[in-house]
Amino acid sequence: MGVMGVRIETLGYPSRTDAVLALRRQGVSTSEIAARIGIKTTTVSALEHSAGRAKRAPRPHEELCRTVLFPTEILDRLGPHAAKRNMHPNRLARLIVETVVDEKMIDAVLDDADDLQGWA
Repeated sequence: MGVMGVRIETLGYPSRTDAVLALRRQGVSTSEIAARIGIKTTTVSALEHSAGRAKRAPRPHEELCRTVLFPTEILDRLGPHAAKRNMHPNRLARLIVETVVDEKMIDAVLDDADDLQGWA
């Protein structure tokens, strides 16, 4: 453990706080962040809280979005794919939706889904 106020490089980030904030933006839970860094969940919360008091740039657009709920069975099925990419299934679900929308693939995806229904 470092001296208070000294930045400790963590998981490739300049400090534990930076690592906590980056993992949180990826949708990682408090308990998972604590496990990855090797700290208590209360420390995760304290680092987030202290970072919130510091002056910083406005929140990224992603944090200002409306919430979309995915059924747990969908998130469970995304789990192995998310794990390969070292991200939370919620983040992968958002990334998939963003990609489909940004690449104007909505009709193609839905038309393919309709075609596959006929195969069942």
